[in-house]
Amino acid sequence: MQDKRDEHTYMARLAEQTERWEDMVENMRKVAEITKDLNNEERNLLSIAYKNTVGQRRTAWRAITAYEIKEKQKIVKYQEVLQYYKARVEKELDQYCNEVLQLIDHTLLKKTANTEARVFYHKMKGDYNRYIAEYSQQKAQEKAIQQAQQAYQTALELIDKDKFPKTNLLRLGVTLNYSVFCYEIMSDVAKACELAKTVKDEAIKELDDMEEDQYKDVTTILQLINDNLTNWQAELPDEGGKK
Repeated sequence: MQDKRDEHTYMARLAEQTERWEDMVENMRKVAEITKDLNNEERNLLSIAYKNTVGQRRTAWRAITAYEIKEKQKIVKYQEVLQYYKARVEKELDQYCNEVLQLIDHTLLKKTANTEARVFYHKMKGDYNRYIAEYSQQKAQEKAIQQAQQAYQTALELIDKDKFPKTNLLRLGVTLNYSVFCYEIMSDVAKACELAKTVKDEAIKELDDMEEDQYKDVTTILQLINDNLTNWQAELPDEGGKK
């Protein structure tokens, strides 16, 4: 069993180097099904595999949607073909997003009691439900929004309960993605700004106490949070009620 685990992990690393993301997904799914729990490297490999596989299709969906809007008057003749192609991409998104969500709920979360791992998986649940909410309609979208919000909140509750350091990368990542969810999916600019500002201000206070090898990664994600915050705050009404 250990030999199979090592073999599939090796193949996943090889697939990553060759950017064959679907092969990477297949091998990491097998690792998850074989082992009682994933270690930190395996969790990261699983995340990379699905992120890139789904990411390619998210990019394609956004490009098709933008093209559809821009060329609306010119594509009447091929509207049916365009809709078929868009639906095909959405079907592939459904396949991979639901696959990883099933893996998390029915295998990974059931196999681990490790708090960091549980936070990692709840963050992934939030992310992939957020992706589903981007392209889905009505009931499917409402369900994805509800599940994404619940997953992010659960992750933050676990972080607070276990007292993760304010500069912990997983803590920063959860809050970054939750704030993006609030802004992009919920259109709640105030909540997005509140989350981003709080986590940024708290982390900055502890930067001087960090190990040098972690400093670069933390400041990189803090810059992303700060960039978002700067853009979002411009949309908030001022004290007089004006933007």
